[in-house]
Amino acid sequence: METYASPPAPAPQERTRLLPAMANGFLNRCPHCGEGHVFGRFLKVRPACEACGLEMEGHRADDLPPYIVIFLVGHIIGYLVLEIEMGYDVPLWISMTVWPLLTLVLALVLLQPVKGAVIGLQYTFGMHGFGKLPPARGGTGTGTGERRGGEAGSRAGDAPKLGSA
Repeated sequence: METYASPPAPAPQERTRLLPAMANGFLNRCPHCGEGHVFGRFLKVRPACEACGLEMEGHRADDLPPYIVIFLVGHIIGYLVLEIEMGYDVPLWISMTVWPLLTLVLALVLLQPVKGAVIGLQYTFGMHGFGKLPPARGGTGTGTGERRGGEAGSRAGDAPKLGSA
């Protein structure tokens, strides 16, 4: 009588930790595998990662990336304007040309990386369409993963009890 050993069950995939996922998103890489691209065009997110299959079309970055970019660019440009204008006698036409152009360029350069980092943040916490992990590479696992936060899918019955009223 022959005995056959069943193949070991694939280990469930883990989510990438917060900082690596955000760094991958900042660099236009998939927050899960770090290989595929997040964006197909300037701010258009791909429906899924071409390397690992992570579905990204349900993300909801919305207004957070522009708010972060406005905050960063405002502080950088504000500091530079104060330092330059207080330390040097700059002609008005140079100030009226350089500062708006520098503001526009910095905002456009930072918008896509910041949006990628926000998508990495949402992926790490399982928010807004990132409830499922992609199937394991080379495995036959379900790859459903486990949610770790987010408001969608939470149930009031799972809330901690605060005492009787």
